[in-house]
Amino acid sequence: MSCFFPMRDTGSSRTNASSSGELARGLAHSRRDFLRSAAHLMLGSAVLSSGSFALASRVPKRKVVVITFGGGARDEETFAPDGQQNIPHLMHELIPQSTFFTQVVNRGILGHYVATASLATGVYETINNFASLPPEYPTVFEYFRKELRRPASDAWVVAPSNGFNRIGESNHRSYGAGLGAGVILPKHLLMAANSGSAADYEHLLRDNYETPFYAPELAGKEFELEQLERILKLSVDDFKANARTLLSPDELSVFIARRLMRQVAPSLLWVTLHDIDIAHAGAYSLYIEGVRRTDRLCLEIWKTIQAEPEYAGRTTLFILPDFGRDSDDDSGGNGFQHHRTGDALSRTTWMMALGPGIREGVVFDRRIEPTDLVPTIGSMLGFSASLAQGKTIPELL
Repeated sequence: MSCFFPMRDTGSSRTNASSSGELARGLAHSRRDFLRSAAHLMLGSAVLSSGSFALASRVPKRKVVVITFGGGARDEETFAPDGQQNIPHLMHELIPQSTFFTQVVNRGILGHYVATASLATGVYETINNFASLPPEYPTVFEYFRKELRRPASDAWVVAPSNGFNRIGESNHRSYGAGLGAGVILPKHLLMAANSGSAADYEHLLRDNYETPFYAPELAGKEFELEQLERILKLSVDDFKANARTLLSPDELSVFIARRLMRQVAPSLLWVTLHDIDIAHAGAYSLYIEGVRRTDRLCLEIWKTIQAEPEYAGRTTLFILPDFGRDSDDDSGGNGFQHHRTGDALSRTTWMMALGPGIREGVVFDRRIEPTDLVPTIGSMLGFSASLAQGKTIPELL
């Protein structure tokens, strides 16, 4: 059964206690030690201080792909020694090629849509997590398209559920309508392709793990069924046939993302995964299955980047959760199941970046924030995220 909790339990409080900061730093150092041990076995990479880095060379016609996922997995199930079996691809293939940040601290609201909106705008958004509302501040897609005069085809979002249908563009008066990203909701697309019936696809169509009552109206620049063949060169029948071979909603999202990369090759692609958030149902085995699948799908996208001529050799990939999950020791939470408390485990996550000009096998312990992502992408692609609150990450530039 899916579990519902009110907005006050989604982490609307902000961290300010020094004890929370100490816990976050402790998590970061533990994660660094886990990674350093693994890196020593794999490639003997050094762990550097935040002040020691080389400037990345400029890469012509650079592209950026961002993978976020709703409901981060805790260290116990990932980076801790007993958890590393759940993320073999991150540990042994992606982290050695990446610059890895151990301490990404989210000071905003811990709800998946609003947290993803904060990632996409570089501002801690305060919109209702359970309402069909656009971000209030300009998104990375609007900055990119307006300042660089890019066409609509060059910025896309593949999102997990109907609740993300407004993520592509804000309601900011200087940006907004006509300047955002195209949004593809694979589950909504599949339902339309199957004439509204869930038959044969029920395992791919579950829309929200936090509450079964949330079904917002669709609006915004959403990808329509008639665009499937014209843009992705995929017939409705082929789309349905491929969907039958997939095991989860995230596999459907990655199938669409890879098709989009091959047929459209956008310079800015944002993919939000959601399988891990099955943890809200309270089944630990399903949560672990979601962690393992997310690990595999991240590698699949990286391999697609290397295989597609339009992306190979000029694409930066960012991978990061939107936030974490509660500690088992906090009486106010439910451990892996939720993200209610706003404690250090639920707020402290990580980020990795891979691609040309990015140092490989390097770990940084200093604190950054998810709002730093948009200004950093702006510096890479050549636009200014003028209204973002975050700062550029110099280790990546």
